[in-house]
Amino acid sequence: MIYNPAAGQRRVHRLWDVLDILTGTGMRVRLRETAYPGHATKLAAEAASQGATLVVAAGGDGTVAEVAAGLAGTPTALGIIPLGTANVLALELNLPFRPREIAAALAFGRTSMLWPGIASGPGGSRLFVQMLGVGLDAQVVHRMPSGLKRCLGRGAYVAQTFREMLRYNYRPIHVKLDGNAVQAGSVIVSKGRLYAGRYLLAPGASSAEPGFSVALFEADGPGAALMYGAALSLNVLSRAPGMRLVRASHVEFLDAGPAQADGDPAGAAPMIVEDAASPIAIVTA
Repeated sequence: MIYNPAAGQRRVHRLWDVLDILTGTGMRVRLRETAYPGHATKLAAEAASQGATLVVAAGGDGTVAEVAAGLAGTPTALGIIPLGTANVLALELNLPFRPREIAAALAFGRTSMLWPGIASGPGGSRLFVQMLGVGLDAQVVHRMPSGLKRCLGRGAYVAQTFREMLRYNYRPIHVKLDGNAVQAGSVIVSKGRLYAGRYLLAPGASSAEPGFSVALFEADGPGAALMYGAALSLNVLSRAPGMRLVRASHVEFLDAGPAQADGDPAGAAPMIVEDAASPIAIVTA
């Protein structure tokens, strides 16, 4: 069990409750805390190489993605204790949030498949489990003060978005989707249906399948950002004016600009986004 204390401070009681239940049944659990970005990947890879059949990520979507990166290409299953701000993947897969139900799912060990994406750029490659964004949302993530996120939780993203709306450059983003050139104000490459929590972005998408749903936000500027923000809060983002979805298996960002993956900074474009070589088994309810 790999725990990110930075991501799980507000909900750490959920972790301790799950541990109490599992150890009370006689299950042996080894808990490791992460100490730096990328540490969860190293710990997960070590556990898989030592024959662990299940590695549990206790944290947010970024922690889950790091653990998944360490398990990629191995038969070790991935479990989740959702402790983060948004926990989009847990919501996407309808995973339990109550400690007793989480413990039951982990103990039973029933799995389904999750097919991650890989973003490759000048700074290296990064695995993501739910989505990758280039545009205003990426700048919000890059410039988010850690203290603000700890204090306000999900509300920190709203506050930081209003800040960045006034200083974002709003340049068109040029991207190729399976070789076809398009441009948009912001782009989100999604594996699943949901974005930023329970908000529907890509109806019909499945994180178990290869390929991506690419959301192109064609309207641009501060007014468009306000419109899309309002559509998100009303959960009608998938039907917002100027937003269209395109299926693609190969996405190439051509312009320089910040990127975010699963709510964490993910370097900068230009970059190429493709499917991981194989899916990962993930514990479900």
